[in-house]
Amino acid sequence: MSIAEDIRPALGLPDIQTLAAPDMAAVDALIRHRLSSDVVLINQIADHIISAGGKRLRPMLVMLAGRAVGAAGADHHQLAAIIEFIHTSTLLHDDVVDESDLRRGRSTANALWGNAPSVLVGDFLYSRSFQLMVELDRMPVMRILADTTNRIAEGEVLQLLHVHNPDTDEAAYLRVIERKTAVLFAAGTRLGALASDADETTQQALYDYGMHLGYAFQIADDVLDYSANADELGKNLGDDLAEGKATLPLIHAMAHSDAATRERLREIVQNGDAGAMPEVLAAIHATGGLEYSRRRAAQYAEAAEQALEGIAENPALAALRGLARYAIERSH
Repeated sequence: MSIAEDIRPALGLPDIQTLAAPDMAAVDALIRHRLSSDVVLINQIADHIISAGGKRLRPMLVMLAGRAVGAAGADHHQLAAIIEFIHTSTLLHDDVVDESDLRRGRSTANALWGNAPSVLVGDFLYSRSFQLMVELDRMPVMRILADTTNRIAEGEVLQLLHVHNPDTDEAAYLRVIERKTAVLFAAGTRLGALASDADETTQQALYDYGMHLGYAFQIADDVLDYSANADELGKNLGDDLAEGKATLPLIHAMAHSDAATRERLREIVQNGDAGAMPEVLAAIHATGGLEYSRRRAAQYAEAAEQALEGIAENPALAALRGLARYAIERSH
């Protein structure tokens, strides 16, 4: 990072959370109010996953993007809730597809209630997000969110095509990240700017910031699956391997190992052999897979910061810059 970048103000996560706290309290209140249904099982499952906590990063991005380029109010809160509902619905669906039993250190909804209720409550959250969207009655908002949810669905299918596929390369991996993670980050930051009546150039800048941040966040997340403390991470280490997902550290290892090791790694991916984690870790360390992946995440985080250049300095902008740095420095 250059000296110029070092001196640009960036808040740490505790200060970001303090800055965003009043808005996030309003967003959380709206989320809980609009979650309610007269179907008891919907309330139980939705409350289970929403109350699991998490950093509420995506709705926070809506609020910070809005405040970085102007005022923020009730429309921003509603957009933030929409983004969180969409994200939560994808978590419910993902856990069923991946057969996961642990998320954020707690049992997943599908582990507690079964696959069918989890999928159907995920559908409820999707449809509730569209109800909230229509209430805003702004065609640009509806267009962005309709396009985004369609891209996310494409990403889910694309990822499925790469499960147990040892031929997944970095380009294919990045295409999945774009659709599964980055597009929702980018939609959130663009919508925050749009609701603040920012011009098209500024909306695009914040969209680019969100897109690059999404890439950085997901690559860093995939690094943690091979390097974090399981208790801090809140899920089982090696879950990606068990699910047959080749993420960047392993993709890099396969591309830079000798022929015999490469063939063994291919076999492990095809079988989803979590018991082979020590072999995989040895290959990743031998080829510098974690270091390479961290560098790639850092490049995207730097691109996210660069996208903010030209926007007048203010605390919310410093918070956005801080989130780009947090994305690659976190331990869970």
